[in-house]
Amino acid sequence: MPKVSTTTDYAERDASIVINSYTTVLRRPRVPHGVFATYWRDVHGPLCSRIPGLSWYVQNHLDREQDAHLWPVIDGIAPFADYELDGGVEIGFASKADQDVFNAASHILFADEQNMFAATVAYALPDGSRTLVDRIANPIPNGDDGFDRIHVHFGAAGHDAEAFGTFMTSFAETLAADPAVLKLRLHLPDRYDNAEPAPPAPNVDHLVPAERALIAVVELAFESPLARRAFFESETFAATQAGQKANIAHVQAFAVSGIYTYVRDKQLTTAGLRGSRPAQLIERLGANNQVADDVQRLIRTGSI
Repeated sequence: MPKVSTTTDYAERDASIVINSYTTVLRRPRVPHGVFATYWRDVHGPLCSRIPGLSWYVQNHLDREQDAHLWPVIDGIAPFADYELDGGVEIGFASKADQDVFNAASHILFADEQNMFAATVAYALPDGSRTLVDRIANPIPNGDDGFDRIHVHFGAAGHDAEAFGTFMTSFAETLAADPAVLKLRLHLPDRYDNAEPAPPAPNVDHLVPAERALIAVVELAFESPLARRAFFESETFAATQAGQKANIAHVQAFAVSGIYTYVRDKQLTTAGLRGSRPAQLIERLGANNQVADDVQRLIRTGSI
């Protein structure tokens, strides 16, 4: 059974991520999904994990096949047009100095994106993201952890970023206060500028339509799809709908098929050091020798 606490809120453990980014990813159309997911998890992931300066690196793989009842349909709020995604990525730093170190070496990483991504869009979060509640004990999930997780992307109804951010913060706080919500993490990025596309990966599209320039992203976790659907039918959620109509023009929800943590608090996880699937095998077989200091030192440095 997945581990959730009814008494402990782990939200503060994310406070060390001072600067963050949220990157949407779309796979190349002729790369089969299985090949794409394996390459992203076990080739691209360990490469990114080793770029110096990194404090936080998480891949959220999104499922295009899950049913359409991920978020309620609200009159006046339309889906984003032609919006398909295969993932959302967080890359975070403990300081601006660390981010500068990462940026200086990141061309090694970005040169790899063209192998599996058709489009990536890096939304900057210079003030970080905010975890409002997190009752899930495991800080470094590596796979489907049994919770019902979704990412919801909201497009602003107007052009006032401050007003949109104020509403989204209040909206997120209302949702996070409900016991059905096991985790809520809010991303309020800067307005995206097509004149300065990011990340600077060659042969990959980084442009967005106007309705996706000013967005917010809310990560949600529930015990199950039943708990999620019941929450959407609750008085708590119903009371937010007028505010949503006034402040949100577009919305799209994506189901999370797996969450993979490669770096946390500047430390490589086993997935970051070895790849996500090898890490799962090590855990499944209880191969303690594979996580011993001497083995990890050998893998890192080539010497014992």
